[in-house]
Amino acid sequence: MLTETTPSAAPTGSPQQRGSLTRSRQEHEALVVRLLREHGPLTRSELGTLCGLSRTTLYDAVGALMDNGTVLASVPETARRKRGRPAEVLALAPETGLLLGIEFARRAVRVATMDAAREITGAAGEPHAQDASWQTRVDLAWRLANSVAGGKPRPGTFRGVGLGVVGPVAFRSGEPPSVPWHSAVSALVRARFGTNVLLDNNTRLAALAETIWGAAAGEQNVLYLRLSYGVGGGLVMAGALHRGAHGRSGMFGHISVDPDGAPCQCGATGCLETVASIGAVLDACRTAGTAVADLPALVTALESGDRAVHAVLARVGAQVGRVLADVSHAVGPDLIVVGGELVDAGRALMAPIEHTLATHVARGSYGVPRVTTAGLGDRGTALGALALLRQCGDVGAH
Repeated sequence: MLTETTPSAAPTGSPQQRGSLTRSRQEHEALVVRLLREHGPLTRSELGTLCGLSRTTLYDAVGALMDNGTVLASVPETARRKRGRPAEVLALAPETGLLLGIEFARRAVRVATMDAAREITGAAGEPHAQDASWQTRVDLAWRLANSVAGGKPRPGTFRGVGLGVVGPVAFRSGEPPSVPWHSAVSALVRARFGTNVLLDNNTRLAALAETIWGAAAGEQNVLYLRLSYGVGGGLVMAGALHRGAHGRSGMFGHISVDPDGAPCQCGATGCLETVASIGAVLDACRTAGTAVADLPALVTALESGDRAVHAVLARVGAQVGRVLADVSHAVGPDLIVVGGELVDAGRALMAPIEHTLATHVARGSYGVPRVTTAGLGDRGTALGALALLRQCGDVGAH
């Protein structure tokens, strides 16, 4: 964690010497913050015993942290009753040490925060242009984090940031990124927020969140599918998130449903994403004779009884159902959760999915997996990023 300082006097010497002084002060302040986080409120004397810093160095660090609001000082009532000068107790400000989850979706940024008591304290999101630069997206994440944290975050406010991104993510330490720009995005976020970053695939994180707070809460074996501008998913097996070799688990959108179908951005043809993504569904509706500009227009057409749009959703649902049946035969989930904006189509989409599953899954003695829609909406990935931080000790670096 990097912490800004408020020096009592301007440092002198060469630029290299001034830089060294600043880094030392940041390290001392970071040490104080870590000890208060680990041990709770402490007196200066107790802090001095734990940190090993000289009295002057410790007082300078504590003074800077109090000046910027990271550390608060108070005198306990029991100490007030004793003779002599009461000893102040130092503690982190209540809002200090929040965890931050960020989703960088294809067309939006979403954030969520969690406090030290593991309570979700806020969530927000905002769309952006599909071609927005990564710097623009990180700046948007910073602004959204400001809003849910109750104002401009101070150094030390976020003790870790979890990121959900599109594409396969290699999670093992030392393994090179599966998608080169992931490293660049992590570096931008780390520099902007001044803290460590953990990164994983966005739909996998949404799957994890659904098993903690959402439609699959308490379930141990869950298959999650997101139908959005892209198509992807995640698996939670025996209560643990399954990533697969090189972070490629859950790429359900690239299972072929039509070998003679449209080309996919992955290089193959006829992938599920080419028929079940929002763009593909809108294109299919126009081809069928009903021009729908966006998802709300599609929902309106369904509600008005448009037969062409209903027929498109029936075909899409059947193709999704066959993919889910095939994956179910391989992994045996108890529950299938379908999320993403396309579930706004309601029963026009979900009914054919359920029917196809019931037709294609071998029942055996346990029956067909249950199917439900996601419970967390578009907050799922940002919440899953918070869960990732908790599982990995809050501040693991990636």
